[in-house]
Amino acid sequence: MGRLGKFAETLLAAWLVTAAASAGAADVAFQNWLGDLWPQAQALGVSRATFDAATRGIEPDLTLPDLDLPGREGAPPRGQAEFVQTPADYIKEANIARLAGEAKKLAAQHRDTLAAIEQQYGVPGNVLLAIWGRETAFGGYRLPKNAIAVLATQGYYGRRKEMFRQELLYAFKMLEDGHVKLGDMRASWGGAMGLVQFLPSEFYKYAVDFDGDGKKDIWNSVPDALASAAQQLIGKGWQRGAHWAYEVRMPPQGVDCTIGVPEITRPLGEWLSHGFALAYGRKPAASELNEPASLLLPEGTYGPAFLTLKNYYVIKEYNFSDLYVLFVGHLSERIGDSRPFETPWGKNTQLRTAQVETMQRTLTKLGLYKDKIDGKAGMLTRAALGAYQKANRLKVDCWPTAAVLDDMQKRAARN
Repeated sequence: MGRLGKFAETLLAAWLVTAAASAGAADVAFQNWLGDLWPQAQALGVSRATFDAATRGIEPDLTLPDLDLPGREGAPPRGQAEFVQTPADYIKEANIARLAGEAKKLAAQHRDTLAAIEQQYGVPGNVLLAIWGRETAFGGYRLPKNAIAVLATQGYYGRRKEMFRQELLYAFKMLEDGHVKLGDMRASWGGAMGLVQFLPSEFYKYAVDFDGDGKKDIWNSVPDALASAAQQLIGKGWQRGAHWAYEVRMPPQGVDCTIGVPEITRPLGEWLSHGFALAYGRKPAASELNEPASLLLPEGTYGPAFLTLKNYYVIKEYNFSDLYVLFVGHLSERIGDSRPFETPWGKNTQLRTAQVETMQRTLTKLGLYKDKIDGKAGMLTRAALGAYQKANRLKVDCWPTAAVLDDMQKRAARN
């Protein structure tokens, strides 16, 4: 090996030692932080034995998204599927059709339970089945993560540290209270558990013993899990007897896509009087015509359009993603109606997270965007992009593309 090779080998060895020392220091700091939670856990009634068993051998899971890791400042956060896939990718017709077929069988199997839940809580059984199907494929999907490790990692390294620290404490309490065994405490990347994905704090707020066996079992009891989901929706403002959203055809004259934000609402009947028409010739209930609705254009001027009602945003409180709500809402309808969206999704591609962040920063500097820089092309980002397109006499479609980003960067370079 020549001098350069030996030098490179020496540098590599030094880097490995430094990296190992840094990782070790970080691990020690994480373990110290975890141990320091004991007084707060004790205040919630957690025993020392439960706390020690839960934290023994726990190491941070750095594969999780949305972590704020030292040395990676400015790096784009990894995102969950709701925010990095196109609508067509996320709401795949084959997946919807398969889940709807399974849900029909389960609707018959659990008919009495679903009817009893709807009578008590006012949430249709098909909505609950759709949540169950989306969250865990009706229990067929085994949640991949150790819940304690997820919550601890997010509590120490995450971008919402305080929230996850509190969730971790409630997870200890769930173990202490005997709601779940440590080995069965599996979770998603965000720490949610059970057939319908509850965070620990949500379990204590909304979990229900609907089968009457004395346990609130969201892991194994379908009645408990679905009733708990219904209770959570009620807690977030679900309106009995009201729809969640309607797919609509756009007016013949088109529409300004920049108005597709929750802040712009009109009575449903007013939207219809301005040329919007419900897909497949559907008719809203007369009682809904005065309900406030907002326009949702998930793919800008491409793909389906929707008028969203209050229950849309209630489902969004369950999982803060428009694509999640569209998946659940559409699946709930497909259980009783085999028709897909009347307007198919476009064939657009999605920008990478870092590109969307660059676009958001540029739109912020231009005074067009005032929300967080997160690399997620949500409603506010798309509306701000549409405003930029209008101001610069570009095609106004409210869909982020590499071409529009390139235009922004060139204009910024000239100014």
